[in-house]
Amino acid sequence: MFQNIGEMMLLLWLTIKAIPSAWRQKRKILEQLFEIGNASLLMACILSLFIGGVIALQSGPVLRTRGLVSALGGLVGLSICKELAPVMMAILISGRIGSSMTAEIGSMAVYQEIDALKTMNINPVRYLVVPRMIAICISLPVLVMFSILVAWLGGALVAAFNREIGVSMESFFNNLRNVVEVRDVVNGLIKSFVFAVVIGIVACHQGLQTIGGPRGIGRSVTKAVVNSLVLILILDYFLTRFLLYFDK
Repeated sequence: MFQNIGEMMLLLWLTIKAIPSAWRQKRKILEQLFEIGNASLLMACILSLFIGGVIALQSGPVLRTRGLVSALGGLVGLSICKELAPVMMAILISGRIGSSMTAEIGSMAVYQEIDALKTMNINPVRYLVVPRMIAICISLPVLVMFSILVAWLGGALVAAFNREIGVSMESFFNNLRNVVEVRDVVNGLIKSFVFAVVIGIVACHQGLQTIGGPRGIGRSVTKAVVNSLVLILILDYFLTRFLLYFDK
């Protein structure tokens, strides 16, 4: 993975340079937006609802035994918006969309369709990579925003209806509102944007490098998903350290 970092950075630079011409690919961008955003929304909402519920279920009784159950809303709110929502949505999109991108582009590479594009003087980066990168960089932060709201609702429902917790939804959201600030949500959205860039670049790069027929496509998909997950978790630490300086 790490020996390909230079190649991925070069692909990112070529993609950024090609963005001004993206208006010619409006239809492809809209198709990718639908595939990444709309088709993933239901799955993201279900996942987020139960993530919020689990956090409340695990931390609520512990806080109650220490007389701090009134702080449950803030705990769930901060953990969701700053950490769990961007990371979990990035993992979901990496597995669902990153693998799909790699398979599509890898199939084109194996069956020489990319060579055909070059023969017709069509830039593969502009034609294949740019629409996918723009779409994922728009869709993932939007999905994270939905995820945050749904996860908060899941936490509030569990807090209100679980007898071992016994925090009303009104108290839950009042504490959440007092603790969570706009910059906390922005932190999560910044993380999601960086994760989107990572997923898109890794998936497209791995697809373009695919060789060896159907077996090669399978290997590329596996590498793309694994490499994306590793980079997401590594970058999550460094992004958290960096963003903490602005919370002081």
